[in-house]
Amino acid sequence: MLRIWGRRNSINVQKVLWCCGELGLAYERIDAGGKFGRNRDPEYLQLNPNGLVPTIADDGFVLWESNAIVRYLAAKHGMGTLCPRTLKERADADRWMDWQMGTLWTCFRPVFIGLVRTPAESRDETSITAAIRKTAENWSILDAHLADRDYVGGPSFTMADIPLGVTAYRWFNLDIERPAMPHLEAWYERLCARPAYRAVVMLPLS
Repeated sequence: MLRIWGRRNSINVQKVLWCCGELGLAYERIDAGGKFGRNRDPEYLQLNPNGLVPTIADDGFVLWESNAIVRYLAAKHGMGTLCPRTLKERADADRWMDWQMGTLWTCFRPVFIGLVRTPAESRDETSITAAIRKTAENWSILDAHLADRDYVGGPSFTMADIPLGVTAYRWFNLDIERPAMPHLEAWYERLCARPAYRAVVMLPLS
């Protein structure tokens, strides 16, 4: 059986759990990271030398990096659905997945850490405000992209929606001012209607 190491409230673990939910995959999840520890134990570091979550083991194949795991599971179990079948469609999905990690989350992470995991008296409000503004600028790129499509890759839900979708949940559930982005908001509402999204992503922020 597929084994997944990682705590349920981790944004990166949620990518993998949501992917599994969409694919109907059975798995065993082991709490690791955050308050659970274990991710710095020698046994875990043999699996993932970064000491981060998630990590999976699938029939002896060990893989870490959340977007890579989503790609692997989608290709293995959802070719032609979650994983686009054509090279160009897959490259497009890869592009948005990489954009989430390298651009969007880089800007948004200081907002999330600052407002969710930092005591109010210790926050750098100036930096947080600047990061919110930059994150909104990035979201506006996706908002424009979604003007003529229901999902990131087109008319159907694919792996491209997963990394962006877990980030969107945090964006829309922080107590911040957000500029109106009707296409992004409509896409987010479509995600919220998906049972697997509600089950593993829509949790209290922590």
